[in-house]
Amino acid sequence: PAVTSPCKILKCNSEFWAATSGSHHLGAEEAPEFCTALRAYAHCTRRTARTCRGDLAYHSAVHGIDDLMMQHNCSKDGPTSQPRLRTLPPGDSQERSDSPEICHYEKSFHKHSATPNYTHCGLFGDPHLRTFTDTFQTCKVQGAWPLIDNNYLNVQVTNTPVLPGSTATATSKLTIIFKSFQECVDQKVYQAEMDELPAAFADGSKNGGDKHGANSLKITEKVSGQHIEIQAKYIGTTIVVRQVGRYLTFAVRMPEEVVNAVEDRDSQGLYLCLRGCPLNQQIDFQTIRSAQATEGRARRKGPSLPAPPEAFTYETATAKCREKLPVEDLYFQSCVFDLLTTGDVNFMLAAYYAFEDVKMLHSNKDKLHLYERTRDLAPGNTAPSGTLPVLWVVLLCLSQCWLCLL
Repeated sequence: PAVTSPCKILKCNSEFWAATSGSHHLGAEEAPEFCTALRAYAHCTRRTARTCRGDLAYHSAVHGIDDLMMQHNCSKDGPTSQPRLRTLPPGDSQERSDSPEICHYEKSFHKHSATPNYTHCGLFGDPHLRTFTDTFQTCKVQGAWPLIDNNYLNVQVTNTPVLPGSTATATSKLTIIFKSFQECVDQKVYQAEMDELPAAFADGSKNGGDKHGANSLKITEKVSGQHIEIQAKYIGTTIVVRQVGRYLTFAVRMPEEVVNAVEDRDSQGLYLCLRGCPLNQQIDFQTIRSAQATEGRARRKGPSLPAPPEAFTYETATAKCREKLPVEDLYFQSCVFDLLTTGDVNFMLAAYYAFEDVKMLHSNKDKLHLYERTRDLAPGNTAPSGTLPVLWVVLLCLSQCWLCLL
């Protein structure tokens, strides 16, 4: 069954947006009506506070309400009935095409310097993570985890079990918060869940709001309910979100300067796109894959787990993945692993689209394919993955020479 969130913050956001759209164009006499809508908004968030405790969009809305009440001198006591619905007047920021230069990253930050270095991060499947440093990992990470957290935006994912009783997880919810930036954009929240991939921000808008450079942040729907793209030109960032089967995939292209823009560098280790998954959350699926190939049957990540809906053998999973991923890199291996783990053929498509996004977003076309290990070595084990096989060959040769001498 699809996971439905009891947190109703998106409903609160959309009601407030519908009630106040265009009110900033009206005179001061409309301030009481705006305050009434704000109080209704605050009341709505309080009603859903218990179920939204860990929701980024909820906390963003609460802080936003406080700020707006201060700006408009609104009293927290008073009527909370919703004012009449408004329509966006002509010339609203939704239609603006002009933006100040500061709202275009390459023009403003790098006018007299070299082209910025772009990096890529992606999350897909069961789930597999490609970090900004091109490290590839397979992780457990059940529940809510931060992907990105810097001065410009936050990204958080929620991973849920694919099958009851299984440790195989996939991304069922995604929250992106674009923080308010100078004269370019207002704070905007994008939230997607299983079977709900909106083509707009939580407040119903499709751009950065009411500031002059609002169109430096835009959502474009590529395939209805399946593929959206968010362009944040003011920070040189492109984000791709897809729903493949029941689950979500995430991919981003971001300048290194933006990746590293954090006030507290110690906190960078908290988010996955920069540091990767914690060691105790990583899975070396190559080792499991070798065991699966040797045994010739699907193995689960946990003991005594229910059988997947469609049982794949190593051979049939390999053949299926080769249909979309002819190069046997880590994306191909992820596909095989996911089919054996979940039995869901949509995970093959998730791996395929993840690689398609890499081809579109990665700035170094020589690094599209990855072949390295998928689990970091434990502290102190700093030898490269190829060192042990080489040492084994050397020792074998030495032993043969010793026998000859005897």
